[in-house]
Amino acid sequence: MIPFSPPRIDKRVIDEVTKALESGWITTGPRTKEFEKKISAYCGVEHTVAVSSWTAGMEVMLRWLGITEGDEVILPAYTYCASANVILHCGAKPVMVDLNTSDFNISVDAIRKAITPRTKAVMGVDIGGFPCDYDEIYNLVNEEGIRSQFIPGNEIQKQLGRIAVLSDAAHSFGAKYKGRTSGSLADITVFSFHAVKNLTTAEGGAICLNMPSPFDNEQIYKDLCIKILHGQSKDALAKTQKGNWRYDVVEPGFKCNMTDIQAAIGLIELERYDSENLPRRKEIFDRYENGFKNDSWAILPPHTTEEKTSSYHLYLLRIDNITEGERDRIMQEIFDQDVSVNVHFQPLPILTAYKNLGYLIEDFPETWNKYHNEISLPVYYDLSDEQVDQVIGAVKRAVHQVKG
Repeated sequence: MIPFSPPRIDKRVIDEVTKALESGWITTGPRTKEFEKKISAYCGVEHTVAVSSWTAGMEVMLRWLGITEGDEVILPAYTYCASANVILHCGAKPVMVDLNTSDFNISVDAIRKAITPRTKAVMGVDIGGFPCDYDEIYNLVNEEGIRSQFIPGNEIQKQLGRIAVLSDAAHSFGAKYKGRTSGSLADITVFSFHAVKNLTTAEGGAICLNMPSPFDNEQIYKDLCIKILHGQSKDALAKTQKGNWRYDVVEPGFKCNMTDIQAAIGLIELERYDSENLPRRKEIFDRYENGFKNDSWAILPPHTTEEKTSSYHLYLLRIDNITEGERDRIMQEIFDQDVSVNVHFQPLPILTAYKNLGYLIEDFPETWNKYHNEISLPVYYDLSDEQVDQVIGAVKRAVHQVKG
C-alpha cells in the first residue's frame, strides 16, 4: 500500500532526538531557541515563537490582538476546522467567504464585501502551500474607506490602526510570494509542523512576528514566551541558573511551548529542507503534471506563477464534470489499487458543528466547485518515481472505471 503522507524519520533524525534525550533537556531548552532563530532567518523575520501546534499558536495570537466577543474575523469557507475553531474559542465570529476561481485561495473581492466595522482580522489560508494574494489583502485593508470604519477595541488594535492580516501557513513553509518567503507575508504567520507537514516536529508549530513599525517585535516575542508558559516570568532554562528559582506569574497564560525533543527533529528537517525536501516535492508535482496533462478530465492545480512558488505540500487534482458521489467512487477505486488518497478539505459549512451555527454551503459556490471533485494525491520525500507512476496509473484506471 502506498501511504498518503508518512513523516521522514531516518537515522539523522533519530540520532538528533537521542542527543536531545541524553542532554537532559527534553522540554523547552537550547534546541528550541536555536530552532526559533533558524526559522526567523529562513523566513526573513526578526522573531519566531515555537509552539506546540498551529492551533495553539493562532489562538494565542488572536487573544494577543484582543479579538473577543462581538468581533469578526474573515476567513475562507474552504479550510481545516482549526482555522475557524480558534476564532470561536476567542468568542468572536468566523465570517466565511468564497474562493478565487483560479486557485484554492480566499477571494479578495469576497473579503471586501464581508468587511464591517466589527472586522478585526483577515486570515488568509495558503491551501496546498500556494500563497494567498497578500499584497492585495494589504492594499484592501489600507484603503482609506476601509481604515476609516475600523473600530479598535484595545491599544494594540489602536496602534495598528487597521484590520490585522494573518496567515494560516500550515501548508506553506518554504513557499515564495513576490520574492519573499512565507512567514514574512503577513503581520502574523503561524506554521504547522504536524506529522504530515513538509517540515515536521511530530507535533508543533511556530509564530512568525512581522508587525509593522512602531511595534517592537522583540518585545512581543518576550511577552509571548511568557504567555505560552502559563504567564510565568521565567522558563525552565532560565531557572537553572544558580539561585534563580524564584519566578512570578504575570498573567493567566497558556501551556503550549515546544519541547527540545520536537525541535531536534525540526532542526534536521530545516537543515535539509531547501536542498532535499522541496526539490523532491517539486519533482513529484512535475511528474504528476506530466502524467495528467493530456487527460481532458484532469484539472491540474496551480503551483508556480511569476509571483508565487508553492511549497508543494498537496497535489490537489480535480476531476472535471463529476459529482461528489462519483468523486468518492473514484477514490474508492484508487484505494482498491493499494494507493492512499485524501480530500483537502471538507468545507466548513458542510461540517455538523458549522451547519449548526447556520453556515450554508450554498452561500459558497466556488468552495463547493473546488471541493466536490478534488482528490489529494500522495506527496512526500520518500515517494519514489515508480510509486508516483503507480499513483498516476491508479487514478487513470479509477476515473475510466467510474466515468467510462
